[in-house]
Amino acid sequence: MVIIICFDEFIVPHAVKLFLKETQMAKITLKGNAIETVGSLPAIGSAAPDFTLVKTDLSETSLKDYRGKNVVLNIFPSIDTGVCAASARKFNSEASSHANSVVLCISADLPFAFKRFCEAEGLDKVIPLSVFRAADFGKNYGQTITTGPLAGILARAVVVIDPQGKVKYTEQVPEIGQEPDYQAALQSLAA
Repeated sequence: MVIIICFDEFIVPHAVKLFLKETQMAKITLKGNAIETVGSLPAIGSAAPDFTLVKTDLSETSLKDYRGKNVVLNIFPSIDTGVCAASARKFNSEASSHANSVVLCISADLPFAFKRFCEAEGLDKVIPLSVFRAADFGKNYGQTITTGPLAGILARAVVVIDPQGKVKYTEQVPEIGQEPDYQAALQSLAA
């Protein structure tokens, strides 16, 4: 059986334009070249979208598991790059100085790569999480890269969520090769 669907030439382009208007894509760069993400970070004051991600032991965890704590989402492309590794190290060294806070390092890396890296580096104060079973994370947080050579993995961003599950700080890092503003993120934990 063959089904043929015809679309009115006006309706389809108009629907695409409406979708693109309603979906604000982040404009970021990779080595100075423009790339885009699927959307934008959640608004400050909004409820943080829940997620279920995979730990290094292949068990799953969700945002609900950290309710009652400040949660820092350190989102990045891959732990196997210098800037991503630096952000995991920096948040690991700063995490213990903030009471009632947890740092989740999130990327498309497989749990095995995260485990290998964290063990080799002695990182024990951050929780590495993989999105390999959860494509909706990148969409819900507006971080899946949609154009350029890194299309399909996550952009670099930091989101801080308060103990009630509300977004209290966000940073969309404008250049993939740039480290996030650690001080601003960590100061938001005290606010």
